[in-house]
Amino acid sequence: MTEAHHERVLIVDFGSQVTQLIARRLRESGVYCEIHPYDKVEGMLDAFAPKAVILSGGPASAHEAESPSAPQRIFELGVPVLGICYGEMTMCAQLGGAVESGHSREFGRAQIQIERPSALLEGLGEVGDRETVWMSHGDKVTAIPLGFEVIAASEGSPFAVIADEGRRFYGIQFHPEVAHTPRGALILRNFTHRIAGLKGDWTMASYRQEQVAKIREQVGEAKVICGLSGGVDSSVAAVLIHEAIGDQLTCVFVDTGLMRKDEAKEVVSMFRDHYNIPLVHVDASELFLGELAGVTDPETKRKTIGRLFIDVFDRESAKIEGAAFLAQGTLYPDVIESVSARGGPSAVIKSHHNVGGLPDYMKLKLVEPLRELFKDEVRALGVELGLPPAFVGRHPFPGPGLAIRIPGEITPEKVAVLQDADAIYLDEIRKAGLYDSIWQAFAVLLPVKTVGVMGDARTYEHVLALRAVTSTDGMTADFFEFPWDVLGRCATRIINEVRGVNRVVYDVTSKPPGTIEWE
Repeated sequence: MTEAHHERVLIVDFGSQVTQLIARRLRESGVYCEIHPYDKVEGMLDAFAPKAVILSGGPASAHEAESPSAPQRIFELGVPVLGICYGEMTMCAQLGGAVESGHSREFGRAQIQIERPSALLEGLGEVGDRETVWMSHGDKVTAIPLGFEVIAASEGSPFAVIADEGRRFYGIQFHPEVAHTPRGALILRNFTHRIAGLKGDWTMASYRQEQVAKIREQVGEAKVICGLSGGVDSSVAAVLIHEAIGDQLTCVFVDTGLMRKDEAKEVVSMFRDHYNIPLVHVDASELFLGELAGVTDPETKRKTIGRLFIDVFDRESAKIEGAAFLAQGTLYPDVIESVSARGGPSAVIKSHHNVGGLPDYMKLKLVEPLRELFKDEVRALGVELGLPPAFVGRHPFPGPGLAIRIPGEITPEKVAVLQDADAIYLDEIRKAGLYDSIWQAFAVLLPVKTVGVMGDARTYEHVLALRAVTSTDGMTADFFEFPWDVLGRCATRIINEVRGVNRVVYDVTSKPPGTIEWE
């Protein structure tokens, strides 16, 4: 938990798939906040001492007897409270209003009309003006509690925005946290800065200073091992910890042979030569590719990679005398998912990206300096620490590496083909100045071969798929609309320069809200 002098907002999680976006929007305006499940909030209110509370959306129906509710103490703290979607409904139900189902459903874009002035909607327009918002609810508030007034209404929601200005309680039926509500971030900022009076004093510079002090206090004179994957998270964690304790840190970099082209050389050069961080580099590519020979099931591939990674890491870590701590690049979404209010697909999705944790028998205490940060905040911290912007801005890369981008059996030849093709693809994207406009771009070597004619010879080679997606929040994605000339250059270079590919296709699949699985 971050230092007490930061003003904090508590987000009570009722299971919405976009609750994390509320926190992201608040963090973007410099407000520190944490998400906690509704059924675990009661016991931490005093210690957390929130300056404001937000009740998230959720899939339940507030009118049902067993529906989740906010601790009643929240409404007695004397701090502003904002209910979003289900949060508004449970607020109404708990404070004397009424919620019913079966009246009307609103899913998608809607227009709200401002009925009376309120600090919550400051800057959105005058009375009578309309604003586009994103609705997602099947139930409906049919009566608001005593003391509340209607601030805005939509065609399907007569209580789209309500307020008890005296107690500083507010409810909104739509989702201001999603990109589909264009000025939703302003509404949230109005709540935190205008209504709650927060200064927005949480920055990466202050976070860096606090974490350096915390790491020194936690570790003392002991040694720390960091499993360096080459990705942004573990790299930022390593540089931050090294700033705090210097050569008490040793990084162990396991090269699985499934990384991007030349990535292992770049990692070793940056950490060993540039940062002078003690680094153990283990080239285990033959081991990994040997164990994966003949394996075609995707989940078996991931589990095999996870098991081998743990074995190699364990063997190398045992050689480091005096190691008492293990550093991990755990991020805040991992923490949230581990204590989520309601079940969901996160465990399945995460298995798609990660290679597994370390076994209990290692008996190492954890150092997790990034566990309060979202991915974009980790990137900002990396820049604050002096890591090259091109490195911290790299597209996400899954834990199992290229193994999940080669459907079917993995062979050294296929890995080499994919590495070469992927490198050309990313090179052309960078040359066109498009890299930073894309959330993630990668190539997939499909388990399909086609007949083609190249020159005067007939070929029978692989089909390569290119994918690129855009995203503002890392939870929803849409395909990137490539200029045809750039795609053409990518395809031409890959076919000409990569032996083993004779056809290139582009994937235009979109990902719906709540889906974070790219591969």
